[in-house]
Amino acid sequence: MKKKILITLFICALSVLKSYQYCQAQRVIPTSKSRTIVTTDGELDDVDSFIRMLLYANEFKLEGLVYSSSQWHYKGDGKGTKFTSEMESTAKRYGSRTELRWPGTTWIQELLDEYQKVQPSLLKHDKGYPSANDLRKLVKVGNIDFEGEMAKNTDGSEWIKNILLDKNPEPVYLQIWGGTNTVARALKSIEETYRNKGNWSEIYKKVSKKAIIYTVLDQDATYKKYIEPNWPDIRIFYNSDQFWCLAYPWSRVVPAELQSYLRGDFMAKNIIQNHGPLLSKYYSWGDGQKIANDEEHTHGNPEEMKKYNMTPYDFISEGDSPAYFQLLDVGLRSKNNPEYGGWGGRMVQSKVNPKRWEDGKNITDYNPYTKKQDASYPQTRWIEALQLDFAARAAWCVKPYNQANHAPEISVKEGTALSVKPGKQIEINAMASDPDKNQVNFNFWQYKEAGTCPENVIIEQKTNEKALIQVPANAQKGQTIHVIVEGKDNGTPSLIRYQRVILKIS
Repeated sequence: MKKKILITLFICALSVLKSYQYCQAQRVIPTSKSRTIVTTDGELDDVDSFIRMLLYANEFKLEGLVYSSSQWHYKGDGKGTKFTSEMESTAKRYGSRTELRWPGTTWIQELLDEYQKVQPSLLKHDKGYPSANDLRKLVKVGNIDFEGEMAKNTDGSEWIKNILLDKNPEPVYLQIWGGTNTVARALKSIEETYRNKGNWSEIYKKVSKKAIIYTVLDQDATYKKYIEPNWPDIRIFYNSDQFWCLAYPWSRVVPAELQSYLRGDFMAKNIIQNHGPLLSKYYSWGDGQKIANDEEHTHGNPEEMKKYNMTPYDFISEGDSPAYFQLLDVGLRSKNNPEYGGWGGRMVQSKVNPKRWEDGKNITDYNPYTKKQDASYPQTRWIEALQLDFAARAAWCVKPYNQANHAPEISVKEGTALSVKPGKQIEINAMASDPDKNQVNFNFWQYKEAGTCPENVIIEQKTNEKALIQVPANAQKGQTIHVIVEGKDNGTPSLIRYQRVILKIS
């Protein structure tokens, strides 16, 4: 009997050792869900971004859903006070106003009511979806009276302040879908509370290390006027150009070869129609929907749709979605490395502010469709994967697990960080684990702009899983080459995941 027990213990120990060795070979690193707070001004595209985000609410830890203002939307103070924008374009466009296209402070709760109806179905696909009641507790009203208003504490700013000061040292990703003013007010309140106290240096370092701001454009002046000069050590991910491929002018930015994923045929069939009450609220061209207090939301009008040469159910805009795409773990390892490039775009470290990563006209990827360098392509290149993934999540709202598709996990036998010598050839072998037992087809490609080696790399795919990579003979020591191992399953819709192999020249 004792002998049998010893044999059993030995087998178990050997199994654990093999499992550990496998994980080491794959460089598998457990990751916790990212803490994140959303601030939003309620623009039409914020609503669509919010609906999609709820389908990914299992992937990160939402800790705040905060109404804020921007240069495009503010409530007014209710006293008839007139306001003129600090931003040149909106000052010229709107002049002096007492309020501006304010969508109110109930639309988030209304969408959570719809989410509540589909959450039981979503739970069949992942147990991590929070309840609607838990999300309702996160809804706060921030600084909304005027663009850039940050003079007073609000429920929203105090909520953000308290999270930044809590005992959890994990980073908090502050998503800025409108203006930065409510976050600025939270930081200002922290400064006012602690600046003259003995622990100010400790508090400043804690908050600066903890907060990461992902902002889509500057939609008020509070970042430049307050956050940047007073909190220069807070990390900023700034998206000013790449998001346009997912915003209003997408039809002029996205290559024709990729536009089918944003057209009405795809959107209606795979996302909007017959996918439950939450997706039915998603705004699209010619859908007949209208935001009550926004005179500029005319996209649902069929005549307006025709005027802009759009077709029914065409995608309108989700300009803010890259802010949470940045947090999705799809194997690209770009969440804390925006220079790597991923679903949230690709940004480079500012030469002026080392805590700021930004895109811009000079931050480009080669667009194979136009055969030109393109400032939007670091985001555009992922549209197929993003839209197929959106369609899969939409299906989760109405289908049981065995009738829907779920993403494969990709790994690389040799690991994802390899030291290589110039002129040498190396072999990498991809592996996939697919929860639906679907076939996964691999593609190996160089993400040239993400690496520091300027040379093109020859990649010869020998089998579906195996590729030979020829390291350039003139590659220099210390340079890096990024090879993306892309796996696409044959489920419906097909889903794409990755592993990034970084070759460092030794």
